[in-house]
Amino acid sequence: MIPVELIRKKRQGEALTPDELQYFVNGYVNGNIPDYQMAAWLMAVFFRGMTESEMKEFTRVMLHSGTVVDLSSIPGIKVDKHSTGGVGDKVSIILAPLVAACGAPVPMISGRGLGHTGGTLDKLESIPGFRTDLDIPTYKKVIEKIGVVMIGQTKDIAPADKKMYALRDVTATVECIPLIAGSIMSKKLAEGIDALVLDVKTGSGAFMQEKDQAIELAQTLINTGEAFGKRTIGYITDMNQPLGNAVGNWLEIEECIRCMKGEPGNDLMEVTYRLAGAMIYLGGRSTSINKGEGMARKAIESGAAFEKFLQLVSEQGGDISYIENPSKYKKARYSEEVMLGGEGTVTTIDNHGVGLAGLVTGAGRRKIGDSIDYTAGVVIHKKIGESMQKNESIATVYGNNRDGVQDAVQRIRKAYRLSDQKVQPPKLIYGMADKDGYKDF
Repeated sequence: MIPVELIRKKRQGEALTPDELQYFVNGYVNGNIPDYQMAAWLMAVFFRGMTESEMKEFTRVMLHSGTVVDLSSIPGIKVDKHSTGGVGDKVSIILAPLVAACGAPVPMISGRGLGHTGGTLDKLESIPGFRTDLDIPTYKKVIEKIGVVMIGQTKDIAPADKKMYALRDVTATVECIPLIAGSIMSKKLAEGIDALVLDVKTGSGAFMQEKDQAIELAQTLINTGEAFGKRTIGYITDMNQPLGNAVGNWLEIEECIRCMKGEPGNDLMEVTYRLAGAMIYLGGRSTSINKGEGMARKAIESGAAFEKFLQLVSEQGGDISYIENPSKYKKARYSEEVMLGGEGTVTTIDNHGVGLAGLVTGAGRRKIGDSIDYTAGVVIHKKIGESMQKNESIATVYGNNRDGVQDAVQRIRKAYRLSDQKVQPPKLIYGMADKDGYKDF
């Protein structure tokens, strides 16, 4: 086979055969196909898409490009969650230990930041000493010991996706349903799960900005999971403004710590509790999603979720003194309040712009290999539906590069729109999808 011919075939809108997909993907993994040819093929897929059978085969090839972990020796129904990504989406940090504290084993393999969105691995690695690069034997030992583990892709797990994931981030080929589906499901199927809960975001800060797109992606992911024998359900949730208030790695960890210690609930916890209820239900620890949600709330109130998080951090090499006392963490050199100069009610937020503001502070990557400033980012003070007075701060920007901080300040100012009319905050959870279809709430 000739790589350029396969690129041309996909560019023309034709479906690749299973042998052609296997040749192209595996060729990229072993170095026979270079980045520039894979980038061209990714762009062709972005515009031309894939057939349903092509998507399933693409996922299978990605899955079997490495090891498929067997967790059958560990008791219980292993359940995980995946989010399609968003600005300030730190749910996994709270959710994994929370569900484990309720008795359902959670083996979680996460990703790094993509484009304007943050990544769970980058957030966890902001904790001094925390290791996300555990090998498979250690991964299995940790989940067997404490019921939860959170790592990144090893060289053994879906290596095709690991290599492709970074390339998609810097070639503007992220927002593509077949590529998203193959990426998500190859990792999730490889980690040894029995069931999966999906959080598919929609809105200005999501990759699927239109609700119909989000529903289509959810159904694609669910159909793929069910085709591989994994019970899968999904929620469509809002991403028209940051989830919670913090945008940036350690800033988000701090917010998660406060939530796990029982700080009065916000939109972050509303989404977290719903997803937790679904995971606890699929994990066989409750007889309904609602009862699972009740168990999750009790685990926060009792401190069990926070204790499980401390165990997780300790088992993966993190220094728990920073979790117990976040104030000892180093601070960014610069901080600046963002003022609008007007007054009224916040009607809309360009959440993509807020995500880019976080990126330019140093909290994200502009290209492969960029280092991340864990102390950098944005804390939002005003959200949609909230009123503000003239010269009241809408956000605080943190960073160690003055120009980056100033750039972020301007981006946030442009992202906000005010009105003298009252507006309601956007609905947080739009509906649920499963193998039988989608229903609005």
